[in-house]
Amino acid sequence: MLSLTCKIAIKAVIYIASNTDPDSRAGIKQIAEYINASEHTVGKLLQKLVKHSIINSNKGPSGGFYITARQMEQPIIKVVLAIDGKDVFNQCGLGLARCSAAHPCPLHNDYKAVRDLFETMCSQKKISELCNPVNNGLAYLVG
Repeated sequence: MLSLTCKIAIKAVIYIASNTDPDSRAGIKQIAEYINASEHTVGKLLQKLVKHSIINSNKGPSGGFYITARQMEQPIIKVVLAIDGKDVFNQCGLGLARCSAAHPCPLHNDYKAVRDLFETMCSQKKISELCNPVNNGLAYLVG
């Protein structure tokens, strides 16, 4: 359902949000290594997330990426919309361009229910809720 790029962006945001030291800033290389992603990809994604005010960045020797307490309370759907756009919640389960309620694919009704539930979850889950299990060792960002 989500693109690989969007999954990388979500992992990067969770990594940044999981940083418990408020004075510390995470660099692109550090983030990319931890989430096992390309530095180039992570760099482009992080700049896009800064542009959408999901995270912040500072330049210079003590620069890097960080997230404020207010930003931690954003729903994860903001990341999804910034990277994949709203269409991710309207796509056909089989990838058909003309799938609709009037002209459904064989998976349409079942997939629509899953897709709608996923959109609701993304709208309700806050960034802070996703980083708490990581900080407590109950969830992981790498496999």
